[in-house]
Amino acid sequence: MSNVAALFQPLKLGPLTLKNRIFMSALTRNRSVPTNVPNAINAEYYKQRAQGGAGLIVSEGVLVTQQGSEWQNAPGLWNKEQVDGWKKVTDAVHDAGSVIFAQLWHVGRVSHPDAPEQIAAGVPVYAPSALAARGGKFRFLEGEPGYVTPTAIDDPWKLVALFKQAAINAKEAGFDGVEIHGANGYLVHQFLDSTSNHRTDQWGGSVENRSRFGLEVLKAAIDVWGADGVGIKLNPAGGYNDMGMPLEETIETFKYFIEEADKLGMAYFALVRYAEILDPEYDGKRRATIHDIIPTYGPFVKKALVLANAGFTPVEAAEHIESGKVAGAFFGFPWVTHPDLALRVKHSKALDNAPDFPHLFGMGGDLESQRKGYTDYPIASYA
Repeated sequence: MSNVAALFQPLKLGPLTLKNRIFMSALTRNRSVPTNVPNAINAEYYKQRAQGGAGLIVSEGVLVTQQGSEWQNAPGLWNKEQVDGWKKVTDAVHDAGSVIFAQLWHVGRVSHPDAPEQIAAGVPVYAPSALAARGGKFRFLEGEPGYVTPTAIDDPWKLVALFKQAAINAKEAGFDGVEIHGANGYLVHQFLDSTSNHRTDQWGGSVENRSRFGLEVLKAAIDVWGADGVGIKLNPAGGYNDMGMPLEETIETFKYFIEEADKLGMAYFALVRYAEILDPEYDGKRRATIHDIIPTYGPFVKKALVLANAGFTPVEAAEHIESGKVAGAFFGFPWVTHPDLALRVKHSKALDNAPDFPHLFGMGGDLESQRKGYTDYPIASYA
């Protein structure tokens, strides 16, 4: 374990003490059947990863309001039934000795107006501006359409309020904090990026105005949780969901946003490195603005913890921690296939479970059918 020892140092996160620095990233699994309420098998899945040694778990993206996303069975956190469902998840995680934050998520322009959940919501697909993202594939709709032109929100404060209510609900559900999803081309990212935000009011145009929405969302969450109970995930390289600005504008935008957010005293920034899997091709060209994320943006953070995400091996993560570049590292896909990831790393066990790609995402169906490719990955032997 000597070359990964840094991963097993405890870490203070606000009032919490995390037992190690191997964290579980938010991972959409689309299994809150039959609708969008966390169920018993979701609780089992998170409990397995807590038992497997995760120092911090960030939930899959939790929708702050009913939306017609590509994920029909992604869980929400806008009503009492969902709060009660999440309470079973958080209780299971705490009983297993771990800590869990809720990732608060609004997908913005990458919903579809014909999706049943969007129709049931009774509102348009809102975004900063009426600009469609390229891509998307709504497999449950006839013809499997992609993204369409959204409706520019008249008053973004309405959307800030949705995040605040979700933060309140997350506290009632027993979470230990919240992470704002500011990455991967979803709503907060859409406001930040000048290619998706063409507004001419206080919410668009200048770097300061494009940063306003995300900063107000953070302030709303902080009103509920206190600053040390709130983190944010950012992906400055863009790519995914048709995002990305020229390099100079990208650095200028995220420098300002990170510095202003850091002044709020928040708990952490989860900075996502460039990853090819998050960089689709449009018209034969990769979309992202490729640059080195951690050394570019880490120095702008003076108060909060810098946590890293995307493509780390345990050894590389430990090296980043030892060198002081980051305080901890999120792992994503390795937690999908290895519920005992942290224990395997600690005990030098191979990460050798084969991925069940056909069942990576839930496709509806009954409760028991959700187990396949979800809660059925084996743990290692520690005898």
